[in-house]
Amino acid sequence: MRDVIINKQINMLKKYNNFDDEKISIIKYGLESIYILITKTVIILLVSYLLGLLKETLIFVLFYNLIRMPSFGLHATKSWICLVSSLLIFIILPFICTILELPNYLKIIIGIISILFIIKNAPADTYKRPIVNKKRRLFFKIISTIIACIMIIFALFTENQFISNSILISIVLQCFMISPTVYKIFKLPYNNYKKYI
Repeated sequence: MRDVIINKQINMLKKYNNFDDEKISIIKYGLESIYILITKTVIILLVSYLLGLLKETLIFVLFYNLIRMPSFGLHATKSWICLVSSLLIFIILPFICTILELPNYLKIIIGIISILFIIKNAPADTYKRPIVNKKRRLFFKIISTIIACIMIIFALFTENQFISNSILISIVLQCFMISPTVYKIFKLPYNNYKKYI
């Protein structure tokens, strides 16, 4: 199904534009990414709706993407792995956030460790999208750190337990996604930009 839809789009582009093979492969990669994102999102939202967790999933995804966007991190090597892992993450973790009760001192400890982890490891690139430019890497590191600090302060001061848990767990999740150890576990190259320096 995916190939049929993408190939139709590519054929339409070829019909009205004169793209070389390299440009077509870039466009095809982009279309595949959009297709996977849309189908994955629809499936996750449908499952969360059926489980009565739609609102919680949406809130968790929002917080997670706030820290994920500037700090990047691990990507699954296959679309089915991405779907399965995303389903587990974005259904189970929001549910845990609804029942978890953390004392403030533990939230502070988690927050400090997470910020230090982000300062050390963000941004984490992938072999398909290395962040080669040194200024861009520094920019993303600073933005990631600022966003993490703001989120953790908000998590400490909000009275809504679910929101507080969602913020903290989404940041902890992202700390795993940018961890060199997790990259090693999945046998993926880390600090890919170094190959271009």
